[in-house]
Amino acid sequence: MQPFKRLRPVVAALVTSGVLASGLLAFGVVPTAAQEVVRKPWSIFDIFRPQPRRYYIIPEQQPRAVKRPKKKSSGGVVVPKEPDVEIVEKKPDARSVLVVGDFLAGGLAEGLDAQFAQDPAIRIVDRSKGSSGFIRQDYFNWQTELPAMLDAEKPAAVIVMLGSNDRQQLKLDGTSEQVRSEKWLKEYQVRVGALADLLEQRKVPYLWVGMPAFKTAKMTSDMLAFNDVYRAAAQANKGEFIDIWDGFTDEQGAYVQSGPDVNGQPVKLRAADGINVTKQGKAKFAFYAEKPLRKILGLAAPGTGLPTDQLPEAGPIAPAEKPDRTPPMSLNDPEMDGGTELLGAQPAPAVTPAKQSPKPVVLPHPIPGRADDFSWLRREQQLVPSMQVETTTAIRR
Repeated sequence: MQPFKRLRPVVAALVTSGVLASGLLAFGVVPTAAQEVVRKPWSIFDIFRPQPRRYYIIPEQQPRAVKRPKKKSSGGVVVPKEPDVEIVEKKPDARSVLVVGDFLAGGLAEGLDAQFAQDPAIRIVDRSKGSSGFIRQDYFNWQTELPAMLDAEKPAAVIVMLGSNDRQQLKLDGTSEQVRSEKWLKEYQVRVGALADLLEQRKVPYLWVGMPAFKTAKMTSDMLAFNDVYRAAAQANKGEFIDIWDGFTDEQGAYVQSGPDVNGQPVKLRAADGINVTKQGKAKFAFYAEKPLRKILGLAAPGTGLPTDQLPEAGPIAPAEKPDRTPPMSLNDPEMDGGTELLGAQPAPAVTPAKQSPKPVVLPHPIPGRADDFSWLRREQQLVPSMQVETTTAIRR
């Protein structure tokens, strides 16, 4: 019992310190030393060998650098960061290209600006209005606003990309017409044709870029119908319609979020909402419009020294001649593999018919005993005399 009596003060001190510490923590009071240091873990062996507690100061830890993974495209290809294109200073007399339309037209202008960044003679002017269209003319009316833009910029060419915000009801005579209804579509054709007619009257060459596919099937079908209206209006008013549909769909004509860029590499073309476009998608917009635009402006085509309108055109391909009918041939005919001729044989000279009768061939007189002697002589005459005697003697006997 004596050893246990010695342990009573130690146990009492431990219990008292534990209760005290619990009470302080309950009231939110933390000793100053506890805030700066950490005690060494206590063990049962400390009872038998009492010693002062050791304190270890935790050094301040430096934050670690976080390595971020490289950005990958949807196809699993690492896409390096594209260097920023340096925009050269434009000439004072640089020709301007006016881009009008909605938020997609703004992306087209951004792509064209990067495409012509190194050309000091061409300036891209972005006058797009993100939420505009042909339906909400109370918000922005292109029919009344475009003339002032043309007078201010005096562009050498105009590019129109408009219609992505037009899937709305149209108020006609106090009633709301549903999208693509008969009255809605008739009024829509009138408004689109009026804008194209305005550009024709101002004698400004223009391009009308069509709408791409969108994520929702209903919106995609509406854009197909809208493109037919834009194409008809542009062609009827001396404009050129640029169809970009295949560049943003798969082989079945369905919407795709990722696809080949202008270099054929798989990239992400559309944003997650299925409506907006990425930087690569904007560059693809510009890719479709660049060649027709260069043709309008009379600029040299990329990679050539000739203007676009002076490039040699490929001639028509002549139809293939119909082969003559060949007679049937036998598989056993030796002439098929040259069986009638020797290797290296020369063609025989043509034989001309003789006018005179040929001379008779005189054969040489055969010499007895030679291989060409075919005369029927007695065997005894062909033998030597000594043999004749012996043979005769033998017969007589």
